[in-house]
Amino acid sequence: MLPAIHLDPTSGAPLYRQLSEAIRDLIAVGRLEKGERLPATRELAGTLGLNRTTVSAAYALLESEGLVRGHVGRGSFVLGEGHTPGAGLNWEQLLPAPGLTVPAPATPDGISFSSSCPAEDLFPVEAFRRSCEEVLASPDASAVLQLGSPSGYAPLRHHLLDESRREGVVRPGDDLIVTNGCQQALDLIARVLVRPGDAVIVEDPVYPGLKNVLLKAGAQLVGVPAGVDGLDIEALERAAIRSRPRLIVTTPDFQNPTGGTLPAEARRAVLRIARLAGCVLVENDIYGELRYEGEAAPAIKEIDETGDTVLLRSFSKLTFPGLRVGWTIAPKALVARMAEAKQMADLHSDQLSQAVLLRFAVSGRLKEHRARILAAGAERLHAVLDACQRWLPAGTHFTRPQGGMNLWVRLPEPLDAGDLLARAQQEGVSYMPGRYFEVSRREPGALRLSFAALPPEKIRAGLTILGRVFSSELARARLERHEPAPAVV
Repeated sequence: MLPAIHLDPTSGAPLYRQLSEAIRDLIAVGRLEKGERLPATRELAGTLGLNRTTVSAAYALLESEGLVRGHVGRGSFVLGEGHTPGAGLNWEQLLPAPGLTVPAPATPDGISFSSSCPAEDLFPVEAFRRSCEEVLASPDASAVLQLGSPSGYAPLRHHLLDESRREGVVRPGDDLIVTNGCQQALDLIARVLVRPGDAVIVEDPVYPGLKNVLLKAGAQLVGVPAGVDGLDIEALERAAIRSRPRLIVTTPDFQNPTGGTLPAEARRAVLRIARLAGCVLVENDIYGELRYEGEAAPAIKEIDETGDTVLLRSFSKLTFPGLRVGWTIAPKALVARMAEAKQMADLHSDQLSQAVLLRFAVSGRLKEHRARILAAGAERLHAVLDACQRWLPAGTHFTRPQGGMNLWVRLPEPLDAGDLLARAQQEGVSYMPGRYFEVSRREPGALRLSFAALPPEKIRAGLTILGRVFSSELARARLERHEPAPAVV
């Protein structure tokens, strides 16, 4: 007999999926054993007050997962192994299906355009070492190594708030929380704001870390096309009217993966649409400091007179990503809830990293480092744009950002960047195919090139190889397309 199952019709999760998960859990813990017959769909539907098609859909999902098998005229039987007392756990059944994994570089010595991160050869290790020594030699060293606040190391918070007030992105009703990079900030926002089934508008293509956090929270992602000028404003307005979103999340400067930047007028339009929709606007400003040329537009948070915009920033792209120090400026009520969720997750972020970065900043070393990063970034950006123009096959299109770490490439048809990755890796070069960033739009020929971690000579060498791989495959595909069919005799 099937144990009692309780479903929640108010949840955003479909009932058939709730039912399949409940039965899957019963199999995993041994409450339903191998070979046991499940109730007939009509019988279970009557017991649970469901439509029979709902039960049939749940059974079909379990069968597709290899947990049950249906036999015509006999019913459905448990196929998967349940938990046997004394035996080890079946972790494949207990764990959810894995997400989309990121491809690794071809070899440790290869040329990787895969990772959107700063260059290790530009890390000011000696200046960082001096900052560490000064922190540990200070009278506050013991306090830094003690348990701290979930909101972050207080001196760093005060420094960041002062800097942000001077910039004009802090309103009287705002507060600031330090997080383990922007990734944790996105996770905390999803935990406290997103309920299963909520619509969340994101750029399409979008950074996989953001996409996966929102999907794990149960959000229904609504992709809005993004390109060289950021979000398509007309499409955003239509999506906001249609989906009634809980959040709109945008990266207005040098978006990952496209490198696109929202013009100032478009930022005001995004703010207007968020207000009309009555939703939270999250501004992920992780790349804004990395402008190599051109004039910067004001942050959306700066032009938002209501102060409701949630601003995310980080040291990770400018300095040392391994330290994991980011921060969020938002209304005090939201920051308080984020701090509560953070305390449950990890108590607080590492205070030593925060204290060292504070010392690195106030000593003037951060300003010196930023100047070197911007000079090197400009050189690398020009190298990748020139190499793309020179080596990629005719018909290729790519964005031309004025900063950041990434550009978006669209290969000519019928090339598929995902299919070509293995061949490129054999040649010692890796990149990120577009499928890792897609929300609802399929772009087989798209790929992301992350250039900031590579010196110009490696950028040119890598693009030379990619150009050869793509061009030879394009020539082969076109030859096959036009090759006459063999005679039929």
